[in-house]
Amino acid sequence: MQSFTSGGRQIEVEWFAASSVMSAGEGPSSGRPAVLLLHGADGLTYAEGYRFAARTFAASGYHVAFVHYLDRTGDRRVAYTRLRQDFPLWAETVRDAVAWLADQPGTDAQRLGIVGISLGAALAFTTAAAEPRVRAIVDYFGPLPDELARERPRLPPTLILHGSADPMVPVSHARALERLLQEQGTAHEIRIYEGQGHGLTGPAQLDAAARVGRFLGQHLQTAAAETGTSSARA
Repeated sequence: MQSFTSGGRQIEVEWFAASSVMSAGEGPSSGRPAVLLLHGADGLTYAEGYRFAARTFAASGYHVAFVHYLDRTGDRRVAYTRLRQDFPLWAETVRDAVAWLADQPGTDAQRLGIVGISLGAALAFTTAAAEPRVRAIVDYFGPLPDELARERPRLPPTLILHGSADPMVPVSHARALERLLQEQGTAHEIRIYEGQGHGLTGPAQLDAAARVGRFLGQHLQTAAAETGTSSARA
């Protein structure tokens, strides 16, 4: 377990080092791409699932920082009555986490991404809008924050994964994010899973994992992230 300080609070980070297998074109001294893994409002309730995902990313050649950002407010799960007032604090902590990650030995600060689940994805959008070192986002059924919908900042390449029957974060959020990325000419992919709710199961979960692997490979396994204008739709 590692940690950094944000807003005077110690934030714990579970670190998963990249596999020793190098990608094509990498030399022995090359820094590795790295991702922040941001859990949802459930906090660490399903921590083993997040850790499994982190180990999978690490085996594919990424350093992974699983950030316990709720440490900033001393919570184990999100208190929904304080969500709006706490969100800016968590967002500041995630920005601090990006800076911390960029400084880690063996990390390539030009190849950083965020994988966010639900609330974690919303924090990824807010962070990337102000932090150019974030070169790719994976959005698992995240809400598009109201201020971003209004201000329409430029975001990095983004993979959108959402269930059509999500009762907590309506699929309209995914469509709104898609429109924003289209307007900006930002590289993106979107996959809406028919009948899936707030979370992906069965074949949808496996398909999503494969898409994440391809997307991160395209945007982080190169010397610099692509910021092209192409988009793909399943």
